[in-house]
Amino acid sequence: MFQSTSPSQPQLPKDVKDAVSSCRAAVQKGLEDRLSRMDVEFPVGTKFGVEKGSSSKKRGGKGRLDSAMTDDDGAKGITTDVLDTSDRELARLFVEMFQPVGGDNIACVFSDDYLADMARNKWKGDVGAECKIMSVSRGKRKKALAKGLGSKGMGGGGKKSKKKEGFAAKMNEEFSDENTGPFKLPDNCEVALFVAPTAKDLIAINRVCDEVGMGTLVILLNARLGLIDNFGTEETKEFFENEFEDMFYLSIAPQDAAPGCLMNRAYPSDWIVARKPKVGSPKTIATFPQCPTSDECREAYESIEIGDLEQNVENVLENVATWLK
Repeated sequence: MFQSTSPSQPQLPKDVKDAVSSCRAAVQKGLEDRLSRMDVEFPVGTKFGVEKGSSSKKRGGKGRLDSAMTDDDGAKGITTDVLDTSDRELARLFVEMFQPVGGDNIACVFSDDYLADMARNKWKGDVGAECKIMSVSRGKRKKALAKGLGSKGMGGGGKKSKKKEGFAAKMNEEFSDENTGPFKLPDNCEVALFVAPTAKDLIAINRVCDEVGMGTLVILLNARLGLIDNFGTEETKEFFENEFEDMFYLSIAPQDAAPGCLMNRAYPSDWIVARKPKVGSPKTIATFPQCPTSDECREAYESIEIGDLEQNVENVLENVATWLK
């Protein structure tokens, strides 16, 4: 059951700078509470303004979150490059956050070699980005680039057909490298940042967490666990649901249940559901001690007083289009 709201209850961040600050504070509190498994999720395609040429004028500056907090119909302008840049910029902010432990003790792990190489090129010479850049699925992306692929996951790069493989063969291909064996973290790793891991990557991450123990801080960045239908095994699903704490979450609520609404949580605060009216800042309409279900979001939405509801509810993109400019 949701709780009624009051001015003292948490509100949505005002802009990207505010969201990043809230995320930092949440992570710091998690560290104080000795948590070593964290999950962080920002809106799809958030522009953090970290890399040169980004729309925001300064790192973690007053960028826009609204372009990312859309339903499927409103996300037409978000490309693969935009997604990759956003994930990489978020990773760069976290690498800088943990510089005090030393770059040699930080592993920033991307899904494949292409994404890892992009980070190496973008962060080259940046003293605030010192870390060991790695990838879970090594070797594959480099072969794809050699065949002229221009973007991640687009096309096959060749016409030669593959023979069907069994489950064991597929797992071996996914998590083994012809030179170094299954993916593993460096022996001295204190902080491991896994950037936008795929569902298959999560199987490797589960194994790695067992190997390194709770002494290594493992943070998932934009894993979007709630969108994954198949974790491979029920044990893997339970592991990520039970072991990883939602440190920071900001995205849209289930739009079929709560049209035009957003959800936010910054550890250790409650989860909030908020709605952006036609005029003014987003308004918190309910808080929850746990991540709200679709039914709970619907109940919160239906509880809004008639005077707070527009006669015609806009698309969620239109609802937040004027927010955080």
